[in-house]
This record gives sequence, structure tokens and C-alpha cells, in this order.
Amino acid sequence: MDYTGKDKVVAAQTLANADYYARSGPLEVRCSREESEILEAQRLRYRIFYEEMSAQPTLQMQRERRDMDVYDPLCDHLLVIDHSKPKGSRVVGTYRLLRQRVASQHGGFYSAQEYDLGPLMGERFQAHMGKGGQLLELGRSCVARDYRSNATITLLWKGIAGYLAEHSIAYMFGCASLHGTDPDALAAPLSYLWHEHLCPADFMVRAVPERFEDMNRVPRDQLDIRMARRSLPPLIKGYLRLGCFIGDGAVVDDQFGTTDVFILLPVERVTKRYSMRFGTPGAINDGEAEAAEAIGGGRQIII
Repeated sequence: MDYTGKDKVVAAQTLANADYYARSGPLEVRCSREESEILEAQRLRYRIFYEEMSAQPTLQMQRERRDMDVYDPLCDHLLVIDHSKPKGSRVVGTYRLLRQRVASQHGGFYSAQEYDLGPLMGERFQAHMGKGGQLLELGRSCVARDYRSNATITLLWKGIAGYLAEHSIAYMFGCASLHGTDPDALAAPLSYLWHEHLCPADFMVRAVPERFEDMNRVPRDQLDIRMARRSLPPLIKGYLRLGCFIGDGAVVDDQFGTTDVFILLPVERVTKRYSMRFGTPGAINDGEAEAAEAIGGGRQIII
């Protein structure tokens, strides 16, 4: 899809009921309130994805030094704001959130470019989510280098938890990335995810046929489980600890230099794990601390 700089970048939804979801010192987590804040988030994404990491920007992105696409105007933008910084440079972290009710009115989810989301849209899965429940796609997440800490992780998850409750989210999903574009070189971790963590058959999400890369590359009886698990990126490990499901088929993304896998996470597993911690900002485990070190940027989803 083409995106023109003339398009007005405005969050699709009204502001959250609360002024903010979480606050600690000068840091605040809330949804964007005006266009300028979304532009700040796009500039932060550009610095991390295209300058710090190895993604390949379009010519327009290079000119404007912003990471942007047609989904930005549809999404709510969860921001980490540092009020001690000058105005115009206060956004130091961001998540892009797209709710099912919004996506269904505007052509669907970003992840549909890589995965067939049909099983999640059927009546059976919708009934499984319960009355009023909906899906949430998380994407375009990143945190500025100086803010990659346990405290920021805790604040972000407080913000996400507030957003989940406010909008009756039943499942979160998106794509997580392994570095590199050669699935053969990633045979062990991909095979481990396929053997141990696949979605249940009733709502199996698969990569679209034209981009499907087989994840079952090593027979289970020949797989070194411990080695394969150690080779996973910290962010995927974090989702596994929360009890996520993995879709069938990996997708190579040459623009970002990654191989993607599909993540589906029941919200009740997140709330059960984190609800006891939100009163103590420092309470975070070793796995989450490891993730904090790697939280630079995640085109799709990050923990």
C-alpha cells in the first residue's frame, strides 16, 4: 500500500478514559492525544528500526525520517513519555495497537500480509472469546536506548494491562522476529516452536501460501530441546513463559532482515501473571530483565 506524507496521521479512536495508565517519576504511559505525538513516535521508530537496526526504509521514509504506513492512522499509539525532556522529544517508547473492531472497518490487520487470520475471525473462535471480547494486534514497538530497563518494561505492561481491560481484549497477537532470513540457519528454534507450542487445531493460524516456510525442519527425536530454546530471542522466550501459542509456518521479511513467527496470547494468561506485580514497579523476573536488554525494537511485538 502507498502512504503519502499528506495523509493526516491521527489515531482512529478517541482518547482513553483515563488521563494515563501508569506513571513513575517523570515517565508516563498513555495513548497519544495529538498528531504531533504520533509523529514523534514515528521518528523514534525510524531511528531504531532503520538507523540502529538494519531495516531498509523507503525513499519517503528516508526523506521524512519517519517509519510510517497506512495502518498508523487506524491505530491507538501507546506511548512512554518522559516529561523531563523538552517538548518535541518526549516520546521515548511506543507500541502500536489495532483493535479488531477498528480493523474490521478498515480492511483488516497488518499481520494479514503474512498470515491467514481466518481461523480467528470465524464464529467458533469469536464465541470462544466471549461476549464483547475482541482481538488486539500489537506492533511497531520500540524503546529508546537510554530507557531500556526493567522499570520501563513494568510501566509498559501496566499501560497495556489498562488498555486490555478498557477495551475488553480477549487475545493479543502479532508477529515476533528471529534475526536472519535463512530458515535453514534457524532450523532448531523454528522446529522447537513447531513441535512444542503450536496453536490448537481449532484455531490454527498459518502463513499465507506464497510466503510459507516450513518450521518442521528437524524431527523431534533429533532435536536438542535445550539448545533450541537457548537460541530463541529473549522476546519470544518471554511470550512462551506467558503461555503463548505459535502459528504454523514462518515468513521471511527481507525488508527487516528477519524471519517471523506468529504469536497468539490469551489475555487471561497475562493478567494472571502480572496482576500481582503491578503494585510493585520493581517486581520483574530474570526473563523479563533479559528482554529489557533486547527491547530496542520489534517491528511487530515486544515484551
